[in-house]
Amino acid sequence: MDVKVGELTPASRAVNVKAKVVSKSEIRSIPTGRDGAPHNVCDALVGDETGCIYLTLWDDNIEKVKEGETINVGNGYVTLFKGSMRLNVGRYGTLEVAEEALTCEVNTGNNLSTKVYEQQRRPFRGRGGRDFGGRDRRGGFRQRRY
Repeated sequence: MDVKVGELTPASRAVNVKAKVVSKSEIRSIPTGRDGAPHNVCDALVGDETGCIYLTLWDDNIEKVKEGETINVGNGYVTLFKGSMRLNVGRYGTLEVAEEALTCEVNTGNNLSTKVYEQQRRPFRGRGGRDFGGRDRRGGFRQRRY
């Protein structure tokens, strides 16, 4: 679904956005994933005539994007990071430099990432899953480990 930046909401999924890169932040290295291996992350402020939003770039995607270029985000989605909206490319999305540049001025006055949304707490999924009162999932009793 092709959308303008100003139409994005916290519930936006599978969106195609064409936007101009206004600026890029410093590249940060953070440990993520199950292995705790360091990954590079960078935020790029992207937008069009309707507004702008931060696009989170990971590892290889950081080098694909340069300030002043127009990019196409395919199958992107919006998440809330510390309550503010972020556009993401994700595993199933695409990020490429557009063949046709946007000629409009980016509306930096309408920065969607500055608005803070109330975030629902994700339910805690601790070790072992749910407690079935001594019974396993099939209804039998678990063996105790001593």
